[in-house]
Amino acid sequence: MHPNPAFRWPKNAHDQNDADERAALEAMIANIGFGMIFGTTADGPRVAHVPIFSTGDGVLQFHLSKGNALTKALPGLQALCVVNGPEAYISPDWYGMDDQVPTWNYVSLEMEGPVRKMEREGLIALLDDVTAVNEARLAPKTSWHRDKMEISKFEKMVDSIVGFEMEILAWRPTMKLSQNKPAVAIDNAADALDASGRRAMAHMMREFAPK
Repeated sequence: MHPNPAFRWPKNAHDQNDADERAALEAMIANIGFGMIFGTTADGPRVAHVPIFSTGDGVLQFHLSKGNALTKALPGLQALCVVNGPEAYISPDWYGMDDQVPTWNYVSLEMEGPVRKMEREGLIALLDDVTAVNEARLAPKTSWHRDKMEISKFEKMVDSIVGFEMEILAWRPTMKLSQNKPAVAIDNAADALDASGRRAMAHMMREFAPK
């Protein structure tokens, strides 16, 4: 989380209340669907890049290969998950202000909590949930389902992975969108980002930065 309180999510983002903030964070998890799990092993700190799924009640689910360095260490561990949204370099020339420095704008969410291993039935349900969500985005393509696989092959794949749940005890979001600059400077930088093809960050700066 960025130490400047101006960059807290959803600080100055239409004065959202706690319920709106939580809904926005859940939407970010659902829309991106991918994150990084950080934990400590006997061999030092490790990170895994994984699909993630929020149950909507404060639990984050994911799976790892049995051979992953974190798999044996995670049960009972206090771990960290990071989800990254749009990001972009910001040139000081874009603001139209003197004595500025380069910076990087970004959207990120950190979640921390204890991790437990899932039972096999829960892991299969997780795989079904993640598949259903992502296949639905590919419409009008007919959705893939594991029924299209031979049962023995699917079971073999399940045997090669381990499911986990993180109880989210801390949510630490950052929305760094030049909120510490005047509105005209934000618009100038957003226009420059648009021109350079970084439209996602330009949109977020216009939408959420204070006016």
